[in-house]
Amino acid sequence: MTLPAVLLFALFHTFPALQGVYYSFTNWDGISFVYDFVGFKNYINLFKDGNILNSYLFTFKFAVLSTILVNVLSLVIALGLNSKIKGKNFFRGVYFLPNVLGVLIVGYIFNYIFANVIPKMGETLNIGFLSVNILGSESTAWIGIVIVAVWQACAFNVILYLAGLQTVPAELYEASSLDGANKWQEFWKITFPMIAPFFTINMVLAMKSFLMVFDQVLALTGGGPGRATESISVLIYKGGFGGEFAYQSANSVMYFIVILVISVLQIKVLQKREMDM
Repeated sequence: MTLPAVLLFALFHTFPALQGVYYSFTNWDGISFVYDFVGFKNYINLFKDGNILNSYLFTFKFAVLSTILVNVLSLVIALGLNSKIKGKNFFRGVYFLPNVLGVLIVGYIFNYIFANVIPKMGETLNIGFLSVNILGSESTAWIGIVIVAVWQACAFNVILYLAGLQTVPAELYEASSLDGANKWQEFWKITFPMIAPFFTINMVLAMKSFLMVFDQVLALTGGGPGRATESISVLIYKGGFGGEFAYQSANSVMYFIVILVISVLQIKVLQKREMDM
């Protein structure tokens, strides 16, 4: 019964991925019928390419900041939604709504908001920093991407944290209240250690997702102004369809290895921390 799914997965995922690895050792432009085997030339040139180094730098800064913000905000929201408040189920649905919206659609909507709504509001209220489109400046365009990415990513992480909070036995809180523990002590000594596995999952998934950021950048800035917000995925996409197919295939392979190493290190460090707790 699983054979058709395995064959389809291999045909449309595994085989193209292996083809990409093979093409990374050639000079194929993605169109021609003839190409040459160039060995590790593409991989060596990656380390000499200023555009690739800049895109790596932007992507890592974006991923680290967004991962931290998403997990902090998601955990705070999940704690609020897990408490005894009115309309709890309604607010859970509201906070999950961004997760079901298309990333490109959300990006284009926020693009309009940043370019038209907020500047108009800033002019009306005579607030200088709100009167300009932040996506039009090399120094501030990244802020808009972070806002959109974090806002949408929080929805999924909140659900995971809520699931983790549901596993914490109520008896532990009752015992801690009898011992005179305050809310912060309850959180740090009981809640956080108990949901540590969920924290690990969220950190790894969030970092991987943000390292592969593509849709938000494409919809909001297209990698601009200039190349200020060009992520690795956007660079691979643009270069791959711009005659650098083999070269960007090598970039893809290298980036796959980087993401794999980072994910493994994250899991090892965070799981060790779980054991220490």
